[in-house]
Amino acid sequence: MGTFLDASVLIRLERTGFTLSLADDEDVAIAAITASELLHGVHRADPQRRAQREAFVEHVLRVLPTYPFSLETARVHARLWADLAAAGRLIGPHDLLLAARPANPQRNWRFCATEHLGGAVL
Repeated sequence: MGTFLDASVLIRLERTGFTLSLADDEDVAIAAITASELLHGVHRADPQRRAQREAFVEHVLRVLPTYPFSLETARVHARLWADLAAAGRLIGPHDLLLAARPANPQRNWRFCATEHLGGAVL
């Protein structure tokens, strides 16, 4: 089992020193949209925090694999988007992009965001 981390988890780690408990054999990765969100945070950071934030983000980008948004993922994304829209349960567009990765039946991944840390992980 692997875990795709949402930017909210990594932002919490950077801001608070929060630790994430994972199994020793668990793979951890991020989606390309998560990398973009983290880099966006670097560009928006106050000058006194920018260097520290950039160092954290660059470390994350070095140690965690980043998965692109492929055609295969686009197909899963479109299905999830349609299903959520039909159910009246739309989520944010970036969260939907990330959620499409673990829902992919070709991979055994789950999605983890800060709102899921206290309970079930999707």
